[in-house]
Amino acid sequence: MSIETVDEYIEVTEHLIDFALAQQITLLDDITPIVAEAFVNAPGHDRHRGVIPIPAGGTRRQRRSAMTSLFAQARALGLTKAAPMVDSAAIPRSPRRPGADLQPHEVAQLQFHSERGMPATRHAALLALLLAGFWSAEVGAATSSDLDLDAGSVRTNGSTRTLSRTCPLDEWGIHVLGLRAAYLGSRGPGPHRLVASAASAPSVVQSSVGAGFGDIARRSGLATRARKVEPRDITRYVARKILNETGQLSEVARRLGLSSLDVAAGLADLQWHMGGDAA
Repeated sequence: MSIETVDEYIEVTEHLIDFALAQQITLLDDITPIVAEAFVNAPGHDRHRGVIPIPAGGTRRQRRSAMTSLFAQARALGLTKAAPMVDSAAIPRSPRRPGADLQPHEVAQLQFHSERGMPATRHAALLALLLAGFWSAEVGAATSSDLDLDAGSVRTNGSTRTLSRTCPLDEWGIHVLGLRAAYLGSRGPGPHRLVASAASAPSVVQSSVGAGFGDIARRSGLATRARKVEPRDITRYVARKILNETGQLSEVARRLGLSSLDVAAGLADLQWHMGGDAA
């Protein structure tokens, strides 16, 4: 289990405690399947503190998974004999839609619309880091001290699934990240997080990056009811671009911090394992 998942489970458990206390429930043994199901389906809040009356499937799955883990551990420690999730039905997933297969002119659209309010807004810096080869978790952790604008590069320590590395920045990335770093520097001594709040938990940061990219995609007109555009589509675009420029799958893996060439090939849309019977 990654540290990000641990943090998410802790947050869900804290919400469960608040939910139970609101119903005068103070013991784990008193959390019945009915109470557990009510918590899984309880209304929530978006990042602007607006009420979400019907939680998304992903939120419900996260709550269910966290509660299952909590009660399994509590039973192992002898704190309870309750198993309120044991007969809980799995929450179905919607079929994953294919990637957006972004083209250069569409990425240019994203860049143009991300510049609104720059550098006070974070959107251009967020997109520049994604285009450099950062993943969402890495974007949220990036600080002004990671930038080497003279060398045209940015450093990341990686994440639980990616390796540390230095990624090159294109001219646009150098420009917008330079403006963002200078703006943040004028507000006080650094280093400053380029995209996310320093006080936010990792799970909140990664969600915030996704929401910020969603704002850019909608403003550009690329994200619609019929077409979903997400940060991973930028990663796929970057992977294809690196492969076209270098012809080296290993360079795709290195730039994206991957230890698996198979994953790199999948992102770059490269069918590199040839099937068929041997002659």
